[in-house]
Amino acid sequence: MKRQEKEAFVSHMREELLSSSIVVAVDRTAGITVDEITRLRRDMRSADANFKVLKNTLARIAIKDSTLDPINEYLEGPTGLAYSNNPIGLAKELYKFAKENEKLKILGGVMDGKAISFNVIKELASLPSLDELHAKIIGLLTAAASKIIGTVSEPARRLAVIFASRN
Repeated sequence: MKRQEKEAFVSHMREELLSSSIVVAVDRTAGITVDEITRLRRDMRSADANFKVLKNTLARIAIKDSTLDPINEYLEGPTGLAYSNNPIGLAKELYKFAKENEKLKILGGVMDGKAISFNVIKELASLPSLDELHAKIIGLLTAAASKIIGTVSEPARRLAVIFASRN
């Protein structure tokens, strides 16, 4: 890659990383196959997330003097960066892949400008997705509406039973 191409790439990566609400560094030990990385990228895209493998020096330049500085400590050896504006989706896909493939280890990251550990990412992965939360809220609203209708119609039903029993 020529110097101008590298500068353009670093500038693009900086924009993408800084515009993401979560960035996670992973250690991808030797032996992980291209097919496995391709599968991870596909799974990440389905969760509105991205996964990039880039040279540590380029990553350091891209995050230099930004809220992503805590990631510098993880940029040793073969690393990759996962980033997204959907923290739960990213955490779920990354954690699921790491559980299935011991060649990938989640190191830590930054979420909304604050450093996060592996444990925080693991907790995020256990949270329900946005779609699941929407379904639960709709279910609660539907159940509440049914209870209101039952409560409002109950006095009328009782009166009907009383009048029916007197005849």
